[in-house]
Amino acid sequence: MRFRHPDGSTVHLAYCTNVHPAETLDGVLAQLRDHCEPVRRRLGRDRLGIGLWLAKDAAHALVTDPSALRGLRTELDRRGLEVVTLNGFPYEGFGAEEVKYRVYKPDWADPERLEHTTALARVLAGLLPDDVTEGSISTLPLAWRTAYDDHRAETARVALRTLAERLDALAELTGRDIRVGLEPEPGCIVETTADALAPLAAIGHDRIGICVDTCHLATSFEDPLPALDALADARVPVVKSQLSAALHAENPHLPEVREALAAFDEPRFLHQTRTATAAGLRGTDDLGQALDGEALPDASPWRAHFHVPLHAAPAAPLTSTLDVLKGALARLVGGPHPLTRHLEVETYTWQALPAELRPRARSQLTEGIAAELTLARDLLTDLGLKELP
Repeated sequence: MRFRHPDGSTVHLAYCTNVHPAETLDGVLAQLRDHCEPVRRRLGRDRLGIGLWLAKDAAHALVTDPSALRGLRTELDRRGLEVVTLNGFPYEGFGAEEVKYRVYKPDWADPERLEHTTALARVLAGLLPDDVTEGSISTLPLAWRTAYDDHRAETARVALRTLAERLDALAELTGRDIRVGLEPEPGCIVETTADALAPLAAIGHDRIGICVDTCHLATSFEDPLPALDALADARVPVVKSQLSAALHAENPHLPEVREALAAFDEPRFLHQTRTATAAGLRGTDDLGQALDGEALPDASPWRAHFHVPLHAAPAAPLTSTLDVLKGALARLVGGPHPLTRHLEVETYTWQALPAELRPRARSQLTEGIAAELTLARDLLTDLGLKELP
């Protein structure tokens, strides 16, 4: 979906396909047929943006076989789909029964991460629509915190500088400007937007910036306005933003609130949980750890890294952080010029919701994704953007 910003530039809205993960190119092509095109049709649009997640094997197939890349581009066009952004965070296995900490490997100190992200950039350059020259890729925020030391930190910096050089060369070769954004996430070396400033300054390249995920922003209790202003002041480019909402519990000391939270404690994904105290942010790696005894203070609200559907906040006594998303979006695209032109709805947890909230059929998932995109569209038009055909 495309929107005209009041300054005349085009803002792209997509949804991320990691909600129906596939490890192979054949699986990606099936996604387009079974999920992405039905969402487009449900919205009644001639064109729909998707943020592709390409696992290691799918990316390798595309970057090593020009005919496969041309075939994917043809299939996108045939189904009324377009790609300006990729989710480069998960490397493989995102559809496994247990993902948890595995999603952070390989990290930026491992050579596989550089090679995979380079492959994604080359693929994206070949997938961009003919009238689009800018593409974006989100990636993990360096590494999970416990697997990092000074040596690995320097290795990661060198890898990102190498990536920047490769992106420069790709732009010269293809005329396509591909940028990569570190995506701050609780528990990682770069947990908050503030944590990103020093590493990005050390890299010092305008094709390496930040991806602002509004669920992660909210989970870390960041106020979106000063956070985004600090990025602007530091001239850190916001490569893309993932529009998502976290799980919020206002009164976690109450038994009924803990019972409601426990329904979201599931085995597949990590749900980092945080609370803001007078002494600073406190947290656990997972929701179950927070609910187990007194691991986390409960005098103040808790937020958990659980991407809840944008249009469907959990029932009381829980809610979502949709207001944080709205505040961030107003700053990102509501000003005289957009801070980013790539927006992506990223609710990958539909099948991890409590059983009674999960879609029971493919058509229900289609309806849900379409409803999320409709909400995001309405937020954009309320900010003065005009939807384009």
